[in-house]
Amino acid sequence: MGKVYLVGAGPGDLELLTLKAMKVLKKADVVLYDRLVNPEILELTRPGCLLEYVGKEDGKHLLPQPEINRHLTHFASRYDIVVRLKGGDPFVFGRGGEEAIYLQEQGIDFEIIPGISSSIAAAAYAGIPVTHRGVASSFAVITGHECPEKKESTLNWESFIGIDTLVFLMGVRNRQKIAQKLVEMGRNPKEAVAFVENGTMENQKTYVFSLKDVAEGKALSIHSPAIMIVGEVVKLREKICWLEEETKPKTITASFQKSPLKEKLF
Repeated sequence: MGKVYLVGAGPGDLELLTLKAMKVLKKADVVLYDRLVNPEILELTRPGCLLEYVGKEDGKHLLPQPEINRHLTHFASRYDIVVRLKGGDPFVFGRGGEEAIYLQEQGIDFEIIPGISSSIAAAAYAGIPVTHRGVASSFAVITGHECPEKKESTLNWESFIGIDTLVFLMGVRNRQKIAQKLVEMGRNPKEAVAFVENGTMENQKTYVFSLKDVAEGKALSIHSPAIMIVGEVVKLREKICWLEEETKPKTITASFQKSPLKEKLF
């Protein structure tokens, strides 16, 4: 029986992949990867490595989770090194915990290799610190996949009012309803909201609105994948924005340069 590595691929930028993840990928026999994994990361694998796509899109699951679990068992019984590669961090809305428990129950050896979550990396690339002395001393990472209108919601919306910075992942589709719910629960309608599309990638774009604007449906043309950041820290990007060039009001496009570090490491 082989060993399964639950690996975080990071937020997108190849150079944000951890060294430990890179080492495992280079010796992997099989890689089961998700939709948001940068294709350049897959190129790090050795010749002959089997690459299997098991990604999920909003409302479209190529393979249900139980079937992915069975794939892990199947490949671990036939190969020495199996990598389950996930965008961001496997334990931040990546179902890494579920897969780890499944592997433990099946008696399959496994290891967790964390990755940098887009919840902080995309924000940083947009010049937005999720915490900042005197502005925000707390932040929460929240699923935006669950509609606020859902009955018996697993989210405690009242608790979000006392948290300085809110970062919603997978919330593009529900962005208006999320904003409406936050205003309803008492968040300041004038509070700044940022959407960072394709965070850390060459086509990264950042859009800034007020919470009221988003609640009224004015945050148009936002495309997945994107994170939604709510809080006063968003305003700090006017001073900290270090990567992007402003192209028009409320819209920022990333400007990247080729890095010699990439050539040396990869």
